Amino acid sequence: MSMQERLAEFLKESSDWERKSTSIQGVFLLKLPNSKAGTWKESIAIEINPINPSTGFPTKKRGIVIRSASELEQITHILTNLKLSELAKRMDEENPSDLKNKAKSIAGDSDIIEI
Repeated sequence: MSMQERLAEFLKESSDWERKSTSIQGVFLLKLPNSKAGTWKESIAIEINPINPSTGFPTKKRGIVIRSASELEQITHILTNLKLSELAKRMDEENPSDLKNKAKSIAGDSDIIEI
């Protein structure tokens, strides 16, 4: 089955807010429901959520949700800003040491969508 077919199947058959693993560690597909106001129809989004090395599960209840290619470009621009990297390094210096290494990746789910 092609990636396009698997995405169409995921959109059609998944429950609202269902999360599906992909072949990229820490990247999931997320089924978004219709909005209550009717401003958007059900759709698929990308969720970026690092994996906890101890449990093998995402580190956050909800990660960064990306709804479109243009939104991904905007987030990529923000994440590649050198000032953000410097801020994160300074933050690590101030945070307790047990918080610093939570985003290491491990082997994931076998029921994944290959990217």
